[in-house]
Amino acid sequence: MKMAVCLPGPGVWDCSRCPGIRGHQVPRPLPSPAVSRRGPGGMALSGQEAEKQGPAEPRPGREPESWWCLVSYLCFYGFMAQMRPGESFITPYLLGPDKNFTQKQVTNEITPVLSYSYLAVLVPVFLLTDYLRYKPVLLLQGLSYVSVWLLLLFGSSVLHMQLMELFFSVTMAARIAYSSYVFSLVPPAHYQRVAGYSRAAVLLGVFTSSVLGQLLVTVGRVPFSTLNYVSLAFLTFSLVLALFLRRPKRSLFFNRSAPAGASPSELDQMNPGPGQPTGGRPGPAAAWRDLALARVLRELGHNLRLPQLRLWSLWWVFNSTGYYLIVYYVHILWNVVNPTMDSTRVYNGGADAASTLLGAITSFAAGFVKIRWAVWAKLVIAAVTVVQAGLVFLMYRTDSIWLCYMAFVLFRGSYQFLVPIATFQIASSLSQELRALVFGVNTFLATVLKTIITLIVSDKRGLGLPVHSQFLVYFMYFLVLFVAYFFAALLVGLQHLRRGIHQPLPPAQELRSPVQEKAVQDGALGSLQPGAWPLALEDGVEAVGPASPEQSQQPEAKA
Repeated sequence: MKMAVCLPGPGVWDCSRCPGIRGHQVPRPLPSPAVSRRGPGGMALSGQEAEKQGPAEPRPGREPESWWCLVSYLCFYGFMAQMRPGESFITPYLLGPDKNFTQKQVTNEITPVLSYSYLAVLVPVFLLTDYLRYKPVLLLQGLSYVSVWLLLLFGSSVLHMQLMELFFSVTMAARIAYSSYVFSLVPPAHYQRVAGYSRAAVLLGVFTSSVLGQLLVTVGRVPFSTLNYVSLAFLTFSLVLALFLRRPKRSLFFNRSAPAGASPSELDQMNPGPGQPTGGRPGPAAAWRDLALARVLRELGHNLRLPQLRLWSLWWVFNSTGYYLIVYYVHILWNVVNPTMDSTRVYNGGADAASTLLGAITSFAAGFVKIRWAVWAKLVIAAVTVVQAGLVFLMYRTDSIWLCYMAFVLFRGSYQFLVPIATFQIASSLSQELRALVFGVNTFLATVLKTIITLIVSDKRGLGLPVHSQFLVYFMYFLVLFVAYFFAALLVGLQHLRRGIHQPLPPAQELRSPVQEKAVQDGALGSLQPGAWPLALEDGVEAVGPASPEQSQQPEAKA
């Protein structure tokens, strides 16, 4: 008789008859290497082979409480990290008597630094997130937030505000750490559920923060400087919370070693290809092929042949570029349209809260859209893009702050409607590692394009246009995108007519991956299974995880 340590957690020892105290020891016979088990085909397995089968999923109703506590704590941290009630009022604070910067300084010298610095820190922070296993990057994000508000409160020069934008770009790049951290805490069967919890915590935090800021300004008549002190207090508390987060033992690329009994990653299950030795150490060529990055790049080249994957990746790059340009400069436009010195008549927080709420609603509603995306995707994108162009033009032309607020709320909601659809279409046919790479590349390319446009249009070293003229440029940008999408949709329609497809379309289906759409056209949908699911969004920045066992059994999936 040997002693086995009974530890809470999936795939360890059955704790159903244990009081659940960590480290409690109970006598339990351990199987010797000679003990045999039955494999999936009914054949007997040796002890070592049985260990490779991996631990069984915990039975329903017996889920360990430890990771639920960790997820709850992480969601509470995510909520508190969004409590920045002064963020919606940073621009009027900079242009007001507290800081007394000119509109030209804010538009052409301070705000452009955000795009440049975000481009500079995006890739290093992304790699450090995986290499350092999430928690250090979350601490870096908390320290950067504190630095942002310290500079806002005590900085007095343009250089100080440019440093503030640099630290703010670090917080934006570090958002991936929070979204990815949750997948290291739970078994794969619960990825979809807990990702929804973490996303809901972020949205609730943004909404609550915006409403609180608006109430303090309008009802409480709190000055902007005091509002920034309140934000600094909340962010300091969230930084303290980050100190007590547990640091995971593994990550996606650099820390791939898993504990005994853990299942391998998706790319580890791929065939190593010819040239891989069957015993001993692999040769240099085989070792290179087995590197995670090399396997990811090979798989990426294969998946880029899918037309839907290319379409939605291009949408991600070009439309997210325009979206973030509007988000960066809309607060300056609001101050131009409504140049009041009465802070109680500034309703930026209410507009941000309404846009966050509408974005959450449209993102949720996108999961219930039932059309054949292989046929109608370009037309839907064109329709949404022309609506966005019209809303940007309305913001450019109107002298009413309420119309400007309404146009921004609708603009943000329309963008968030397509984000989960694009996420699913891109991610559903990709492995976990490949998803991270594709979304990272798309975000990086969008950041490069956004930086180029900022340098030409906004920066004082370029055209240095005032904010009103910039919105005219952004309107033309969305108009060009609409024309491109519309003619692409016409081309798809003409191709279908030329092929003589006159039979009635099958009943509308829910969202399908590009692989599934191709199978529909080939008549082979019944033999396919969805590969993976999109899991969490953070204002258009995607964080994904592998499909759970329950999801991989479903014939179709929702976004």
